Formats: sequence, structure tokens, C-alpha cells
Amino acid sequence: AGLSPARINTIMVPLRLIMTEAADQLDFDSPYTKIKALKVPRTSVSPFTLEEVKLILKEVRKDYQPYFTVRFFTGMRTGEIHGLKWKCVDFRQREIQVRESFVAGALTDTKTDSSFRDIPMSNAVYTALQDQKQTSGGSEFVFSTCVGNPLGVQNVSNRVWKPLLESLGLPYRRLYQTRHTAAALWLASGENVLWVSQQLGHSDPNTTLRKYAKYAPNLTRRDGSAFAAVLDAG
Repeated sequence: AGLSPARINTIMVPLRLIMTEAADQLDFDSPYTKIKALKVPRTSVSPFTLEEVKLILKEVRKDYQPYFTVRFFTGMRTGEIHGLKWKCVDFRQREIQVRESFVAGALTDTKTDSSFRDIPMSNAVYTALQDQKQTSGGSEFVFSTCVGNPLGVQNVSNRVWKPLLESLGLPYRRLYQTRHTAAALWLASGENVLWVSQQLGHSDPNTTLRKYAKYAPNLTRRDGSAFAAVLDAG
């Protein structure tokens, strides 16, 4: 009770794998074969405008400015950001290497093969991570608690995110909407949908189109320069 369909499906994965392995080794029919995954409701896309993003980054606590800059301008998933280690931040190549995810209190491999990716840093992200490097306290994680552990999503949401939106008079939206915001802003800037799909770690560009088509008036660019120009102009 109280668990979402997506969370229940995730919990059931190891049970399915155990039963399948046992059935293969001991030659019996797995009882899991007729169990279907629960239908997961489609996530609503409610991105912030660029003006709202700039306001949030201006007014958020100084120690969380780099964190939210990365959230808004990379499109990374929450678990990918919370599991990001400094060894996967390449300042020389200006890339973020997405290799792990921090989910349900544990580090795991990325969600899918397509999630295993390298994200180019915009100037804003590069500067934010340079600033964060100076204040990270030597933790292996880019964003961590005072004792060096990965951040918890509920802690960030309850202590920083919700109070911030309330103080700014902005309607509440889940932290995950920062990912949707990145996608919407990229496409609205004219970035190529294939490039955006790769940044988000989607296995199929059609997934990107289905979610964000209405934010893509012009699919011409493919290198991140269009959105960088919008930021620089602001």
C-alpha cells in the first residue's frame, strides 16, 4: 500500500530474475511467467519557462545553485545526479560521464544501455561544477551530504525545493520536472531531436518526440549551440 506502480515493478524485477534462473537450472516452469507488470501512468510534462529557471537559480540557496544548474541544464535523472562522482566529471573534455545511478539508497548501473552516456557541459554547467568542486569537501560524490553521502531526493525536495517554490509563488512541481524542462528548452531553442534524445539517455528518439513534440517548433540543430546562445543572450 502506498507504493507507485513503477516502484512495485522495480521491486518485482529481482524476484523475476531469481525465479527465471532457478527454473533454468532446475528445469521447471517459472511461476512468474504469467505475472505482468503493472501499468505505469504516463508522467505529465510541466516544464518551467526559462524566466522561471533563471529566477529559481537566482533565489535558491547558494550552496544549491550548482546542483540546480546541473539539474536544469543537463536533463539528467535524479538518481544519475545523486550518484554522480567526481571521477566521472571530465573538465578537460567538458563532459559528464553518466555511469551510475543512486536509487532507493543504493548505487546501481544506469537505467538502460542508452542511459550510459557522455553529456557535454554548457558554459553554465561547467562553471557550476567548478564552483561545486571548491566546496564539495573532498567527497567522491559531486553533490553530497555533510558526511559525504549521496543526497536523498526527499530531503532535497522537502528542505529546499518545496520551500523555494512556495517563497517564489510558483506552482509546485516535482523535482523531476527539471529534466522535462531541459528537454523542452533545448527543443524550443531549435536543437535537433536526435541530439536531445541522446542527452536524455532515451533509447529511441520517438520517445523524445512523443513527450516533447509541442516544444519543438524547429528541428535544425544538433550540437547544443542553439540553447547556449539563448542562455548567453539572457
